[in-house]
Amino acid sequence: MSTQPATAAPESVTVTVTRRALPGRESEMAAWVQAGQRLASGFPGFLGAGHVRPGADSTDWHMLYRFSDEAALAAWQSSGEREWWIASALGIVSETRVEKRTGIEGWFDEPRGRVVSHGVANGPPRWKQAVVIFVAFLPTNLLAQALLLPLVGGWPLVLRVLALTAVLIPVMTYLVLPFVTRRLQWWLEGRRAPWRRRPSSGRRAPGGRR
Repeated sequence: MSTQPATAAPESVTVTVTRRALPGRESEMAAWVQAGQRLASGFPGFLGAGHVRPGADSTDWHMLYRFSDEAALAAWQSSGEREWWIASALGIVSETRVEKRTGIEGWFDEPRGRVVSHGVANGPPRWKQAVVIFVAFLPTNLLAQALLLPLVGGWPLVLRVLALTAVLIPVMTYLVLPFVTRRLQWWLEGRRAPWRRRPSSGRRAPGGRR
């Protein structure tokens, strides 16, 4: 009687991220961390998350989240929810270190597998962040005024402002600001514009045929 070799079960994956809160943004950082954990908890394969600070006056936040396998982790990391969550931290936090471990030891013991990467320690300058917000908000506000004012123009001022704000905030948060941030990421990070990058092409040797 032949026996089939047992297939190894996929190992769980634990990611630890060290992020640094910008000065004076500790309370916003705490809310941002908790929001990320709530979002991740809704994804298949999520096994748990947590965070810790070395001290009350420390600007470093060590975040940990764990998924059942690499596929579950990849689904979270490539999701629109995580993309929006990361974009919403603009001006609040910078990422300094990422470490990925496999197996149960990701929580406790020395890992069998480990991948470590280091991020940029400083976020974009405040004036660049202000420009991005202005570029995102101006056309969105103009469009909202043009579309909604004919409908709510006769309302009392408070209700009119409330209606516009209720529409603008989610549209800015979930759609416009992440979109504009992605398109201007090269500028925020001080890199060359994509359309100015030279394509890598080999030079034709002198006398060579076309």
